[in-house]
Amino acid sequence: MPIPSPLHARTSALCDSLRYKEWAGYFAVCSFAACHEREYYAFRHAAGLIDVTPLYKYEVRGPDAGRLLSRISVRGFTKQKIGVVSYVCWCDERGKVLDDGTVARLDEHHYRMTSADPALRWLERHARGLDVKVEDATRDLAAVALQGPASRAVLRELFGAGIDDLRFFRSWRTTFEGRDLTITRTGYTGDLGYELWIANDGALALWDAVFEAGRPHGLLPAGLDALDVVRVEAGFLLKDVDYFSARHALIPAHRSSPFELGFDWMVKLDRDPFVGQAALRSEAQTGPTRRLVGLALDWDDLEGLFDNFALPPDLPGGTSRDGVPVYHPGTGHFVGQATSRTWSPTCKSYLALATVESEYAELGTELDVEVTVEYRRKPCRARVVPRPFFDPERKKA
Repeated sequence: MPIPSPLHARTSALCDSLRYKEWAGYFAVCSFAACHEREYYAFRHAAGLIDVTPLYKYEVRGPDAGRLLSRISVRGFTKQKIGVVSYVCWCDERGKVLDDGTVARLDEHHYRMTSADPALRWLERHARGLDVKVEDATRDLAAVALQGPASRAVLRELFGAGIDDLRFFRSWRTTFEGRDLTITRTGYTGDLGYELWIANDGALALWDAVFEAGRPHGLLPAGLDALDVVRVEAGFLLKDVDYFSARHALIPAHRSSPFELGFDWMVKLDRDPFVGQAALRSEAQTGPTRRLVGLALDWDDLEGLFDNFALPPDLPGGTSRDGVPVYHPGTGHFVGQATSRTWSPTCKSYLALATVESEYAELGTELDVEVTVEYRRKPCRARVVPRPFFDPERKKA
C-alpha cells in the first residue's frame, strides 16, 4: 500500500478530486480538481507546485564519488563543476538503457543522483574498490517542483534577487528556517522552473512559504495529469511508457539504447571505461535501427475520420499512454509505435512521441498513426516534427 509523503498533509487537504495514483510507493495526486486543465494552464501561464518527493534520491560522497558516477553513466562526472546539474542515463553491459535521471555536484566530494527506479544496488555493485559511500536519501529528503513563467518571481519573494543569478541546470545551496535547502533550476515541464530539496521535517514549512508567496502570482497545486501533458509538449520521455528499463524488458525489442532514445548528445565514448561502453561504440559506428521522434497528427485528416461517422473529434482528456502502431502511409507496413499522445492546448496540435525505424525518422516524413473511431481502427496522417514541441526562451534565459 502506498505511504504518504512528508507533504501529504497539505496536498490531501487541497485534493478535491480524491484522485490518487501510486508513484514509487507514495500516494501521488492525479489532479486536485475534477479536471487537470487549471493546473495545466498554471504551469504554462503562471506557476504550478507539485510534490516530487517520490523520486529516488542518492547521496554519493567521497574522493571517488565522481569516478563511481562516471563508471555507471554514459557521461563523465570527475570534471563536473560544483553547482552544475546534469541529465544522464545509464546502461547495462549491452548498452541498453536502465534508467535516466539527474546528477548534481553539490560539493567537492558530494553528488546527488535522482532516478525513476531504485538504483542503490546498482551503485553499490560498481562502487567496489572505490573510496565512496552511497546513501539512500529517498525517504529522508522531500522535494517540490515549482514550474512556470512566474516561478522565478515566486522564489524572489522568498530568497531575494539572488535567485535571478541561478542559471539553467545549476544548483544553489542555501538555508530555510535553519535547515539546508538546495534549489536546482530543473524540472519536467520544459518551462522556466525550479526544484527545491529539503529534509522531511522542513517540507511542510517550505510548501506553506512557497504557496503563500505564490498566491499573488496565480500559483496552483498541480498533479501528475497536468505534468503528463506538459512533459509531452517538452518532448520528455517517461520510463515504462516511451521506453522500458533493460532490467525489466521481457523481449529484446523492449530494450533501447541511448542512440535510439535521442540521448546521443549525452554519450561520451572517448573517456575512461564505463558500463556498456563497448556496445555503444559498436552501435555508434553502425547507427541505431530505431529512433524516437515527435509526431504531429494532421487535424484535417483526424477530423475527417470522425466526420465519416457524423461525430466530432473525440480525444483523451489528458495524455494517453497506450501505445498504438505507426505505419508507412503507402504500403501499410508497420514501422514503429506511438506511445505518449496528447492534445496540446498551447501548440494547438495533437502530439505524440513515437519510436520508428530509422529510415522514417527524418523531419517532415509522413506516417500513419492508428486511431480508433467508433470502435474501428483507422490510419491518421502524421508528420515527423522537431522536439521539443514547446520550447520557450524563458526556460533557459
